[in-house]
Amino acid sequence: MNGYRLEASHVACRRLTRRAAGNFFVSFLGLSRQRFRAMCALYAFLRLTDDIGDEPGWSLAEREQRLSCWREQLRIALRGVDIPVVEPFDVFPALVDAVSGFSIPEEELQAVIDGIAMDLQPRTYPTFDDLRVYCDRVAGAVGRCCLHIWGFHDPAALETAADCGLALQLTNILRDLGEDAAMGRVYLPQEDLARFGVSVDDLVAGRVDDRFRELMRFEVSRTREHYIASEDLFAQIDQPGRPVLRAMLRIYSGLLDRIERVDYDVFGRTIRVATWRKALIGVAALLGRS
Repeated sequence: MNGYRLEASHVACRRLTRRAAGNFFVSFLGLSRQRFRAMCALYAFLRLTDDIGDEPGWSLAEREQRLSCWREQLRIALRGVDIPVVEPFDVFPALVDAVSGFSIPEEELQAVIDGIAMDLQPRTYPTFDDLRVYCDRVAGAVGRCCLHIWGFHDPAALETAADCGLALQLTNILRDLGEDAAMGRVYLPQEDLARFGVSVDDLVAGRVDDRFRELMRFEVSRTREHYIASEDLFAQIDQPGRPVLRAMLRIYSGLLDRIERVDYDVFGRTIRVATWRKALIGVAALLGRS
């Protein structure tokens, strides 16, 4: 692979990350050049993988075929035999550079694809342990990839990353309950719905009553427990990654704060952290403040 193609790939990944990652991109700017480029390559790969699962206009068969092809392209690229060109976005040269430079395990990248595959058809999760498997694939695996880029000195960080990924993904699930339910994706464990007397039809209808609020209090409380467990990462990872991790945790935990402030009505409004607040968090990360 020539140097021009590699550099062009890194430039494309950086542009996509700057456009799509928002204030996370700002937090990446505090990293060294090599780590910054690796984070952009990882983000671009994850974004493109996610788009295969959610891009409108494709049938189930087309999504399955595209995801299978994407998985094979990743496998071929990481073997270094003939890095495939993916038009119009040549992501693999930059990704391979990041993987080789920071020893990112291939199985973690494949796990993300496994998680996206779980979303191709409507499904439910009987228990929290079942949901945990999904969350670890779409979020925990991403966290472990990040750890290899940031650097870590305590092997326990790889386990703590599971808590971190779980906290972030559960926050996404709570924020997007209505939108996901309308698409047939009910991530909240069936055992939790039954415990509080909330049905899938209630979620689809956006019904906010006392039962739903009790369910949400329980889910938010459990999610916060995983944020607390995630704090152990700061002592387990190297200094370069700490500001980025802090930015991620602050922005996402801020979504939980917002859910509580609207009295758990996640159906009738967009749940988000104010742009100015995310900007401040990103700048603080850039300056290396925790």
